[in-house]
Amino acid sequence: MILDILANSAQYQHLHKHFEKAFTYLRSQNFETVEPGKYELEGDELFALVSDGNGVAKETAKLEIHRKYIDIQFIVAGTDHMGWKPLANCENIHTEFDTEKDYGLFADAAETWFDVPAGYFTIFFPGDAHAPMTTLERVKKVVVKIVV
Repeated sequence: MILDILANSAQYQHLHKHFEKAFTYLRSQNFETVEPGKYELEGDELFALVSDGNGVAKETAKLEIHRKYIDIQFIVAGTDHMGWKPLANCENIHTEFDTEKDYGLFADAAETWFDVPAGYFTIFFPGDAHAPMTTLERVKKVVVKIVV
């Protein structure tokens, strides 16, 4: 898991062949005016999901996992409160992993909680169980999905 400001994103571009394009996209758009939805950048290998809304209470949050995609989650407006735990330490399956949707949930408690304000991003790799949108406040964000 990585947490940083978008201005430092060039430091991470070497980690994956699609990171440079993903970060260029994030730096080049005015997301204040971009409507929620899916935006394809390289077909199923690289795409962005823009959302704008409220999350869930921390007490009800579940840890999600992905195996096929890396998430770069960039906060446009608001503050996203997120939880994290290494997948290797997760034990309580809440929702069986769905390979087609690349999504599964654990009912484990997060080991770490942190705030991600506007202008910051996180990178979650397949080994990172994460609980984004654990806030009842409005958050506009972009999740760039990058195939592993």
